Amino acid sequence: MTSESVIPSKALTAELDSVKTEIPKLEDVKLIAAVPQLVRSEIYKTEHKQVSVTCMFQPGYPDVPLVTEIKSKTLGYKFMSGLAKVCDTEAKKYLGQPQVVHIVQFVSNFLDENPLCVCADEISLVKGKLCGAKDEVKLKQKTSQVVLKICQEEYFLNLRMTIPDDYPLRQIVPEITDHNFPEFLRTNFQAQATEAARQCVQPPLKKKPKDPPFVPKPSLRPVAEYVIECVKKYPLEICPLCHERALPVDSTSESATRGKYRVEKVYCGHLFHLICLTKFMKTPPFSEGKFCPSCGKQIFHEKFKVSAKVLEDRWAHKQAKQRELEEVVDFLD
Repeated sequence: MTSESVIPSKALTAELDSVKTEIPKLEDVKLIAAVPQLVRSEIYKTEHKQVSVTCMFQPGYPDVPLVTEIKSKTLGYKFMSGLAKVCDTEAKKYLGQPQVVHIVQFVSNFLDENPLCVCADEISLVKGKLCGAKDEVKLKQKTSQVVLKICQEEYFLNLRMTIPDDYPLRQIVPEITDHNFPEFLRTNFQAQATEAARQCVQPPLKKKPKDPPFVPKPSLRPVAEYVIECVKKYPLEICPLCHERALPVDSTSESATRGKYRVEKVYCGHLFHLICLTKFMKTPPFSEGKFCPSCGKQIFHEKFKVSAKVLEDRWAHKQAKQRELEEVVDFLD
């Protein structure tokens, strides 16, 4: 833009004088420049919610709208571009009138009323992970919450994530509000989601000497992707031993928590029928431990904490009892 393209009329001069007086009065706003070509302000809400707003005057102003450019080192480019377009539309409401203070105030209010702007890029990426027709994402700006409904066949889970004011320096608060999975899986999903959020903002308890300095990172996306993966995966999980569905196809069935087909989740993350896992764990060989047929990792489970020696002795005792029974049967025959 050349200097000849803007004529500093009396109206523009008067508006610039007003801008220099009014903008410094706005909360969280700092005036950087006010010249016949443009007005630039900086809005600072939090460390990760700050923007630069540049209002550029066009020939014929104020009978034509301002052109607004918004930049930020912390907020996503897609969000900034969308907000700039909204400002261009907003400026048209004030044709023939001073527009700068209105636009700067509009942007400041928009940041206050849309706290989820700090995670707009993450929300877009999370939406891409939801591929089911029944999957939903709801944004609740007033309470600063993102709500996901995730479905897989007959199973579903609702996850509510509350975004703190100083995000991403502080972790989100994930909460499973509704589901129809077995309760032991809900408990596991909730605990792992909370832990994933914590690891994003708190350094590890045991830091390795060569690790770089810890820097907090956004926690919404890792938590959402973990829960989405679980909901999409576990209803289709196959028991590695009998090769049948681990969870019942009918989500109302209680067989996953009762009876011989009760489901157990082992340390590596795979699901087993308890009857299959018990037989597998109590059958030789025992010396080197038991390994998951799906991933090859050693199986750990609270129900099978005894040593290989104890398992071997129990197996030998059971076999001896069986031989005694067979001998008695042979004698009676």
